[in-house]
Amino acid sequence: MAVLEDLKVDLTVVLGRSHMPLHMLLRMGRGAVIELESTETDMVEILANDHPIARGQIVVTGNRISVEVTELIRKAEVVRLPGVTIGEGAVPVLESGVDFI
Repeated sequence: MAVLEDLKVDLTVVLGRSHMPLHMLLRMGRGAVIELESTETDMVEILANDHPIARGQIVVTGNRISVEVTELIRKAEVVRLPGVTIGEGAVPVLESGVDFI
């Protein structure tokens, strides 16, 4: 458990997205409002260290805003075969006498 106490995770909730030319963004001043291409009922995306981990819905209770997790996003299944290295740019290491189908 002591190892988990030092674990730092940056959580981000993506409420919506908007596309606009850079010159319009540069003209905006303090307090400017950017309209998003989503509604209050749309799902939000929850990111951990910029990787999607879940989806949820915004819940407003009084003056508090929270996110209710409704769906977890699972990583793609990893094929676990003998002699295969897992990681970015990984290359399978074939051992003699082992057939992969």
